[in-house]
Amino acid sequence: MGLLDGLLGNASENDAQEIQQDLTQVLAAGERVEKSYAVLRDLIVFTTKRLILVDKQGVTGKKREYLSIPYRSVERFSMETTGHFDLESELKIWVRGQAEPISKTFRNDKSIHDVARALAEYAL
Repeated sequence: MGLLDGLLGNASENDAQEIQQDLTQVLAAGERVEKSYAVLRDLIVFTTKRLILVDKQGVTGKKREYLSIPYRSVERFSMETTGHFDLESELKIWVRGQAEPISKTFRNDKSIHDVARALAEYAL
């Protein structure tokens, strides 16, 4: 991912093997990273068993929050694309047991389409 893409909020696909190595302490036995997308410093990771949202915090990004969502817990999701004057697109994921959806903002329709397609492949 280029620095400019990251600053603009465009998601880009990461190397699954590299992310697999980064998440070895988080992944269950036999769990594999299938796809991974970076949005700014955060990650959206699709594994064989669940969706993992990695929120890198702090100045260095060393502190991280890992939100693990089993695919069976995804109730629905929506995608809002950009328009002429609205330059941001948004992905919302409703998870069983939570009233409010998880929301991720993108600045590129292609990026959000790629992530929504991956979510459809794994959650449906």
